[in-house]
Amino acid sequence: MSKTAQLILDGKTYELPVTIGTEDEHAIDIRNLRDLTGHITLDVGYKNTGATTSAITFLDGETGILRYRGYPIEQLAEKSSFLEVAHLLIYGELPTKATLDDFSSKITRHTLIHEDMKQFYMAFPRKAHPMGIMAAMISSLSTFYPESLETNRDPEAVNLTIYRLMAKISTIAAWSYKKSVGHPIVYPLNKLNYVENFLNMMFAMPTEEYKIDPVVVQALETLLILHADHEQNCSASTVRMVGSSQANLFSSIAAGVIALWGPLHGGANQEVIEMLEMIQKDGGNIQKWVDKAKDKNDPFRLMGFGHRVYKNFDPRARIIKKACDDVLLKLGVNDEILDLAKALEEVALKDEYFIERKLYPNVDFYSGIIYKAIGIPKEMFTVMFAIGRLPGWIAQWKEMIANKEPIGRPRQIYTGPGERNYSNIANR
Repeated sequence: MSKTAQLILDGKTYELPVTIGTEDEHAIDIRNLRDLTGHITLDVGYKNTGATTSAITFLDGETGILRYRGYPIEQLAEKSSFLEVAHLLIYGELPTKATLDDFSSKITRHTLIHEDMKQFYMAFPRKAHPMGIMAAMISSLSTFYPESLETNRDPEAVNLTIYRLMAKISTIAAWSYKKSVGHPIVYPLNKLNYVENFLNMMFAMPTEEYKIDPVVVQALETLLILHADHEQNCSASTVRMVGSSQANLFSSIAAGVIALWGPLHGGANQEVIEMLEMIQKDGGNIQKWVDKAKDKNDPFRLMGFGHRVYKNFDPRARIIKKACDDVLLKLGVNDEILDLAKALEEVALKDEYFIERKLYPNVDFYSGIIYKAIGIPKEMFTVMFAIGRLPGWIAQWKEMIANKEPIGRPRQIYTGPGERNYSNIANR
């Protein structure tokens, strides 16, 4: 039997259908509410609003579950590659070896970006933030591939755009970094895999060979997988909203990059390092800052602990902690900031205050440590997040197009002045 909810308003009773998801999630369907009652719902920030149905990612914050297309994140992080997960998210199934080889090959063939785009890099100020450069460059891809503007519903053309995006985002990101530090760009090498190629473009110099460490490659591979999608977050919702106007995929993804740039979304791991730098400048007394975090009258809060969605633990943090330990052990980096991070982790994991409130180190805490140990500057942290999130954004956009969802157009409750008559400027 179908389930319904009853709404009693002004003495009248309305029956509203209830939608039940695969994992027994329940939603009251209010699509016809305004037509039925003349009312809308008010949900600032959409905290209790389901904007769509989706078959991509399942997230249960209360029990700490994250699955892509039904596969637990723990299994994917341990057994798969980033491109394998990208294929899963975008096309719905894990690829066979032949399919994955073909997918990887098509991405590899599109890693170069047009030589004219180098002129864009030259025009940016030396200190331009890499996220701003990345968003501009991704958006500009639509001008180099104008056929993408009219092909949202042509599967072959969409696939070509997907290959181009997956391939070129790492080149765009690496060149953005090179621009920010004034180094010559490094072209992609087709003999390297996806993560190795990115690292080489980031750190190789014309006169020096960059030695690729497999421990570092594996850590980044894991991080990209963990970041690949996270349900209807701010940037994913932005991609869907922009794409609902039939904007091309390049522009929709550029909008997602901008949404991710905000410190309340993708900038959390950068804030972790900045917090540790502040503690270092203060003398490095970890206990002092832990006590400040526990003082409800003190505005200071520890960055990288707890999560707004995960009320128990962040399943991604358990996975990336091992990768973090492996990187620090293998590289043997002598860095006071990283020493402070490990000390803070040890104190917080043993402190009853944090244990009772389930304020454990989250994925942002460990990812920031990994990036710093590798040598990736903090301005690039959100760029790394964007590279990982790209498959999820593409999957969200693709699903929205396939479902023929209407253009996004939220309602509002107007709270401004009532009707007023215009008065001539001389009489004001």
